[in-house]
Amino acid sequence: MKKRRSYTHSFPKACSINKNSMKEEIFPLVDEEGNVIGRASRSKCHDGSKLLHPVVHLHIFNSSGDLFLQKRSLTKDVQPGKWDTSSAGHIDYGETADIAVLREASEELGIRVSNPEFLEKYIIENEVERELSYVYRIIYDGQIQIDHDEVSDGRFWTLEEIRENLDSGIFTMNFVSDFRRFFEN
Repeated sequence: MKKRRSYTHSFPKACSINKNSMKEEIFPLVDEEGNVIGRASRSKCHDGSKLLHPVVHLHIFNSSGDLFLQKRSLTKDVQPGKWDTSSAGHIDYGETADIAVLREASEELGIRVSNPEFLEKYIIENEVERELSYVYRIIYDGQIQIDHDEVSDGRFWTLEEIRENLDSGIFTMNFVSDFRRFFEN
């Protein structure tokens, strides 16, 4: 698979945060290539310090070409209540992106996927945080069982439905960035 070049995408002050729900997980800190250079707490990574930390985004399409989106729980500390990537989450300290993407799909959606296609990694930044996002996609037609502690809702959307709502504010900025970068055409 051809490796794409990384780039940075910044967003204006439109990211909502629920500081009451922050958990003190420990995240790896990385350089722009993804090499671990340290670690910090979740709250430190989300306090505006812009410490670069890695995340995974898995976009799940069905055979008809529709894209599954999850609605973030209102207890999430960043962008609660918005529609987001099918499955997404932070990479744990000592974990690889390839393992994290499988773990997140299992935790959030109750599914076991294998061999998702890696698309690219790139930096997404907003006023609160800076993330090195490892983006994957897969075609999956099986049952999805969302974890209501992590996700409040989920459903498949047609690409046209997504395009019609892309600038409405109902999606997370990270999802909008991924969609425009990989799937808008």
